[in-house]
Amino acid sequence: MDDKTAKKILVVDDELEMLNLIQMTLEGAGYRVATCENGRQAWESIQTEKPDLLILDVMLPGIDGYSLQIKMSQEDSTKHLPVIVLTALEPSRTLFTKFSQVAGFMTKPFKADELLHSVQVALRGK
Repeated sequence: MDDKTAKKILVVDDELEMLNLIQMTLEGAGYRVATCENGRQAWESIQTEKPDLLILDVMLPGIDGYSLQIKMSQEDSTKHLPVIVLTALEPSRTLFTKFSQVAGFMTKPFKADELLHSVQVALRGK
């Protein structure tokens, strides 16, 4: 897979170690990866990067993942962007089930192969 055809994934997480782990896992599987560490930065990156998939942490400084998800679902340019929600808080899953663009939900910690499987399923549905 060359860089032009590789799917672009934007990863939003405020934990640097988690960002690095996800980025290495996805790049190792041939995806192009952009990262950011907070909700405000994420919104700007979604507009400029035009990712094929968003991996979104729930607990973020500034704009949290849920608020960002609401904003994305209301904008024509982002309401069809598939999202994998990533959280240490399993109960927050119910908040996201109402959004059709949420293609997956992963609880931290997770295994790399689970992440890659969720990414493949989410991108296939796009």
